[in-house]
Amino acid sequence: MRTQADVVVVGAGFAGLTAARELNRRGHDVVVLEGRDRVGGRSFTGTVAGTPVDLGATFVGPTQDAVLELAAELGCATTATFCEGQNLINWRGAVRPYSGTIPALGMRALVNLAWVRLRFALLVRRMPVRRPWTALDAHELDGMSLRQWLDSVRASPDTVDLMSIMARVTWGAEPQDVSMLHAVRYVKAAGGLNRMLDVGGGAQQDRFPAGTQQIAQKIAADLGDRVMLKAPVHAIGYDDDGATVSCEAGTIRAKAVVVAVPPQHRGAIAVTPELPEENVALPRLWPQGRLSKAYAAYDTPFWRADGHSGEALSDTGPVFITFDVSPGAGGPGILLGFIDPREFDALAPDQRRERAVSGFAALFGEPARHPIDYADFSWGTEPFAPGGPTAAVPPGSWIAAGKALGTPVGPLFWAGTETADEWTGFLDGAVRSGLRAADEVARHLRALP
Repeated sequence: MRTQADVVVVGAGFAGLTAARELNRRGHDVVVLEGRDRVGGRSFTGTVAGTPVDLGATFVGPTQDAVLELAAELGCATTATFCEGQNLINWRGAVRPYSGTIPALGMRALVNLAWVRLRFALLVRRMPVRRPWTALDAHELDGMSLRQWLDSVRASPDTVDLMSIMARVTWGAEPQDVSMLHAVRYVKAAGGLNRMLDVGGGAQQDRFPAGTQQIAQKIAADLGDRVMLKAPVHAIGYDDDGATVSCEAGTIRAKAVVVAVPPQHRGAIAVTPELPEENVALPRLWPQGRLSKAYAAYDTPFWRADGHSGEALSDTGPVFITFDVSPGAGGPGILLGFIDPREFDALAPDQRRERAVSGFAALFGEPARHPIDYADFSWGTEPFAPGGPTAAVPPGSWIAAGKALGTPVGPLFWAGTETADEWTGFLDGAVRSGLRAADEVARHLRALP
């Protein structure tokens, strides 16, 4: 094992690999230490019916320029997410079609939802995304949950339930578990609710037919033996001259370290001397959400023949939102379902399959009950670095520890999608954070005697 490097990067997800790639391109000697037996972090590609499917991060869309430019440079092509036809919603015991982003739930429900979205948009408009704790109402917003805010603006039960679906798919959490300041800041970083939630013109517009993990794999292949797998970092000691990083394979002395893991998982690394108080509190105050995914494959995308897009919402679990990720009209037809993990994850594999397939059938009819293949993945049960798509930040956490997300401490620098100021929580945010961390480290190295 190497014993010295200019920079050690902890974590081989999109943030860590981007930082390592950029620093390597600038001529710095880099080592990447990854605890898992694979690269990609929260990007993990499997197969169903012989077709690549993303068990983790899946979609990309307009203005996500950092990840799209990286993918294009590496030769990773995108394809449009199918969205032609009517969407479906299973609501209050009945399935009905609708078009666009907002389901047609009756005039009173639509008026209430429009009112709540307007109030939310006004908060988003004035949110200082780079320093949210400086907002005039920052303490008030961080002191309440998204659910408490919804109650304060008299959101109807329909509006609350629709916002609950958004919270589950976005943060892997319920509205009562997410700080309102975090919710507003997160949506601002994505460019607004429509851009964050839409398919056409939004964050789900495109996907990678060969999966997202290929991007990480190609970066790792270029870096070669600079990437070490099965090397979880358990301690970092730092001083004015650099840092010593300890993992199961040994120790490496470096001039700088980029820690590119989710905030919660920073707590698994013992750092000496002790970090500032906000940094110490961050892992406890910024827990990961929990979200699971399921795929069901069929001979053909039969729902298209019925004029349906494959997009669906449901107020009945465990499947609460779906997308059509079929490779083409000729098949196989593949439905992606986002799953509420609270009861699902504890079930045996055959029980999970039965529950998920029943959820697809409730939306798309009896043909959906008979898939030719099936796969699911429960991120909350991962043995190493478990969790959902991004941090589910509870009330009070931004004011208490938010400044520690990306502020360097001596030779220690921080990356990860949670630290991004644009497209926080998405692949694009991870890439942006890696580029930002690489730039910070490069400036630090230039300033060394």
